[in-house]
Amino acid sequence: MRKREQLLRLGTIPGLTGRRWLKAAQQLSEGKDVDDVLTQNGLEVSQRHHYHHLSPGWLKTVNTWLSQSPLHHLITALDPLYPAQLTEISCFPPLLYVKGDPSVLGTSQLAVVGSRQCSHSGRYWCDVFTQALSLSGFTITSGLALGIDGVAHRAALNVRGKTVAVLGSGLAHLYPRRHVALAQEIVEQGGAVISEFPLDALPLAHRFPRRNRIISGLSQGVLVIEASLKSGSLVTARYALEQNRAVYALPGALGNSGSEGTNWMIQQGAMLVAHPNNIIEDLRAMLNWLPVTQSDEIYSDASDDAPLPFAELLANVGDEVTPVDVVAERAGQPVPVITAQLLELELAGWIAAVPGGYVRLRRACHVRRTHVLV
Repeated sequence: MRKREQLLRLGTIPGLTGRRWLKAAQQLSEGKDVDDVLTQNGLEVSQRHHYHHLSPGWLKTVNTWLSQSPLHHLITALDPLYPAQLTEISCFPPLLYVKGDPSVLGTSQLAVVGSRQCSHSGRYWCDVFTQALSLSGFTITSGLALGIDGVAHRAALNVRGKTVAVLGSGLAHLYPRRHVALAQEIVEQGGAVISEFPLDALPLAHRFPRRNRIISGLSQGVLVIEASLKSGSLVTARYALEQNRAVYALPGALGNSGSEGTNWMIQQGAMLVAHPNNIIEDLRAMLNWLPVTQSDEIYSDASDDAPLPFAELLANVGDEVTPVDVVAERAGQPVPVITAQLLELELAGWIAAVPGGYVRLRRACHVRRTHVLV
C-alpha cells in the first residue's frame, strides 16, 4: 500500500512525466529517501509541496474505486502490464486508470480518428475500413468522441473485435454522456476504457489534445477518416509523426471542407489509402502474424467487378446530401423514374438514402455528371 501511495503521489505532480518520472519512481521503489529523490530529480519547491500535501481524501477515492470492481485497474509505468509501445514516446503518462482488460493495451493497435461532424460517406468508409482492420487482428483505438471515433469503436464491436477508448476526462466523468452505453460494451467485450487523468477530472477542452498523444502512442499507425484543417485529428496525426508511427489518410472530394484536412495530410506525405489492405500490407513486415484473407470478407475486390447500374445517374449524386429533385434535374429525367433507379443504386451499395436525399458511398471513375452546371 505504501508503494502504491508513493507512486500515486509522484504520478500526480504537474510537469513530471516520461523517463523523468520513471527514474524517480524506480528510486522510490528501491527504498530511497523521498526528499532526496525529489531533490535529485530536479523537482521544484511547488512540485515537492504537491507530493507531500496531496489530499488524503483523493487517495481514499482511488482506493475505493479500485476495490469496487475487478475490472478497475491503476497501472503505473513500472508495471508489467503498462504497454511497452507507449513508453517509446517522450512524455508517456506515469499512471493509467483502466476500466476493462488491461492486457489489451499490449496488443497491436491501429488508431482510427476523424471528424465529429462526419458525413454519411465518412461513416460508411470508417465502418468498412475498421471492420476489415479488426478482423485482421488489430485492436482499434480511438477517443470515444462523437462522429468517426464512435463509428470506429462500434464497427470493431460488430465483428467481435477488441477496441480501446482513450478519454480526455477522468473515468468518473465519461464524455460524451451519450456514449456511456458504448463504453460499457467496449469493456464487456474484452476491451478497455482508459485515462491518464484523475478519476474526477472534468472533460475540459485542453485535455483532449493532450490525450491524443496516447491514442497515437499506443498504436502502430493512425488512420484519419475525414478531417477539416482545424480538426483535432490532425493533432493526433502530428503526434504520430513525432512518435515515428505510420500515418494513413482517406482522400475526399475537392471542395468538401470535411476532407480538406485529410487531403492536406496526403500532400504532406501521409499514405493515401483506398482499401484496408493498403494499411495491412504496409504494416505486414512489422506484424508478420497478420492473416491475409479475413479482410476480404468485409471488402471484396470481386464486388468491384459487378456491373454498375445507371452509371450516368450515379455521377449526379454528390458526396454531400443531394435531393432527389436535384438528381432528376441534373439527369434530365422525371422524378418517378429517378426514384426507382436510385433505389437500385442504393441496393447495390453505391449510394445511401439519408434525410434530404442521397449521398454517394463509392466512386466510379469512368462516369461523369451529365449536367454539371445544375
